[in-house]
Amino acid sequence: MGTYSQLTYNQRYHIYTFQKAGFCQTEIAKVIGVHKSTISRELKRNRRKKGYRYKQAHQFAISRRDKSQPRITGKDWLLVDELINLDWSPEQISEYCREEKDLQISQEWIYQHIYRDKQSGGMLWKHLRCRKKRKKRYGSYEKRGQIPNRVWIDDRPQAVEDRSRLGDWEADTIIGKGKKGAIVTLVDRKSRYLLMDLAPQRTKKAIQEIIITLLAGFPVHTITCDNGKEFAGHETIAKELGAAVYFAHPYASWERGTNENTNGLIRQYFPKNTNFRDLTQEDIKFVEHRLNTRPRKCLSFISPMVFLNNHGCT
Repeated sequence: MGTYSQLTYNQRYHIYTFQKAGFCQTEIAKVIGVHKSTISRELKRNRRKKGYRYKQAHQFAISRRDKSQPRITGKDWLLVDELINLDWSPEQISEYCREEKDLQISQEWIYQHIYRDKQSGGMLWKHLRCRKKRKKRYGSYEKRGQIPNRVWIDDRPQAVEDRSRLGDWEADTIIGKGKKGAIVTLVDRKSRYLLMDLAPQRTKKAIQEIIITLLAGFPVHTITCDNGKEFAGHETIAKELGAAVYFAHPYASWERGTNENTNGLIRQYFPKNTNFRDLTQEDIKFVEHRLNTRPRKCLSFISPMVFLNNHGCT
């Protein structure tokens, strides 16, 4: 009899994408490393009228979990304060509460408790080994040097999530040895068709010019980028291509999973110790052609190039 384990946001994303690609529950379970009963229960509990959607599924699961967990009481926080005063780290306290007190309280909550105490004149912060203000892992993002006028991935049309059309691209840069030189990569979410080019410099202007040039002549509805400063020219890109540009959340590479997976395939040809300054345009086009003519399981074993040809796009 299988056991049920809590799924992560990343795993739910893969359940959604693999189901769209026609994988059965047993195949999906094997790929993401859980028992097939976990997949079965996930689909039964979190499917709605429009089918399984990973974002909604994750929200449903978190809501149920929060309702089932007991509230942290004032007495619980007194225990936390006592352990902080013994110079225990938030991680040690969190683990102790889980193992010995059957109390789920994350180290992030403990850090925030300490900083609230400091703001009100308390001294708990003096027991931290590292007293420098740390960044929250989740929930807020770095304010300094923000890319202006970013639009987050949450606002993308449902058609992008469904891969129901050509022209929804994911963009990234692969960095060469010693952070010298870069390769711009663009992957269409539906066809998995790859476009790539060398960027001698990873500047805003250089990257925006390469993206505009690469996508000329292709259908373009949306482009989804990571938060690298090289994409700060997104407004110019959007205007030139007549497309909407969106940004994935920081530290959420799975939100651009198609591009991340393709970059992994590219690394087969250009390993991490490759000096991109030594590459030629012929090298880039060789790899681009090799990957675009490779059969893909998600495309019923036809290649991205054939897929586009079948849709009259190349």
